[in-house]
Amino acid sequence: MFRQLNGAALAGLLLASFFVGHARAQQSHAWLDPKLLAAAKAEGGTMTIYSDTNEGEGLPLWKLFTDATGIKVNYVRGADPPLMARMVLEYRGNQKSWDVAQLGTIDKIPPQLLLPFDPPEAKNISAQARDPGRRWYGLYANYNSPAFNTKFVKAADLPTSYADFAKHKEWAGHIAIDATDSEWLWAMDQYFGDDKATALIKSIVATLHPVLTNGHLAQARSVGSGEYWLSLNNFVNLTENVRLKGGPINYFALNPVALTFGAVGISVKAPHPNTALLAANFALSKECETFLTKFGRIPTRPDVESNPPGIVAALNKKKVITVSLSPQDEHKWQQKFNALFKGQ
Repeated sequence: MFRQLNGAALAGLLLASFFVGHARAQQSHAWLDPKLLAAAKAEGGTMTIYSDTNEGEGLPLWKLFTDATGIKVNYVRGADPPLMARMVLEYRGNQKSWDVAQLGTIDKIPPQLLLPFDPPEAKNISAQARDPGRRWYGLYANYNSPAFNTKFVKAADLPTSYADFAKHKEWAGHIAIDATDSEWLWAMDQYFGDDKATALIKSIVATLHPVLTNGHLAQARSVGSGEYWLSLNNFVNLTENVRLKGGPINYFALNPVALTFGAVGISVKAPHPNTALLAANFALSKECETFLTKFGRIPTRPDVESNPPGIVAALNKKKVITVSLSPQDEHKWQQKFNALFKGQ
């Protein structure tokens, strides 16, 4: 039976409900610093992010930020090379164009373009996902591993080493690799040694004639559709992205597993510096990384489980080599990659 509340009791109940709701909101947005939010809103309530993440993931992700803060996000999406070229040109022209970058190649950006910063949520991500210079922090992990279409290739026939690829002449012309996989090549060189790695890759190329593709996500989708039967290498999170959507695709880990990061950084010329810091902190939060697992992204936070669970533990059974090449070294290894794969 309900009893009628007097005015004072009702006011007290409403006040208590307000504080409970406020506490829950704060708990669900642990990354949201009220003082920093106030400073961010004083900057105009908008920000611009340059990102290589497809709109299907990026727009709903940053809507979470807008819903929590009221700050409007101008989301500029593009491939890494043109975005990076644009950033360099804008820096040289002293243009204050963007606040935050979220890129898989952020370690290739000239360091003078990025502001050193210390977001509070950075303490919760793995140590290897933190730039020693404090200019970027990884919000998801790009583990490199081969993938296969489960309709065209049986799990029992999968190679147990990279050398085994050259034993499958029947896969010739049905295997792909992204044309920019210089980090993977560097990890192969570190693991096998230069002479052995070069000979190994030459034997694979001579036998299988891998097709060079443009874009890791496009390649994962092509393997999932059966256009290619296997990827010699691709990002595990993108393989999982296609698999979670029902594609007949899976990855299999071989030594070595190269590891890079999709990372967040702040422009040294950010037009909204407080907003940028708040947004970067959000990107490293449990809320953000948990959301990204819906798309197969692999978290850099130990307190966030992958989707499906156990991916990181399984990959760490192999030799994982973290790769972060300077722009000069990346150019050197890309030239070697081109010589090995484009000279076929």
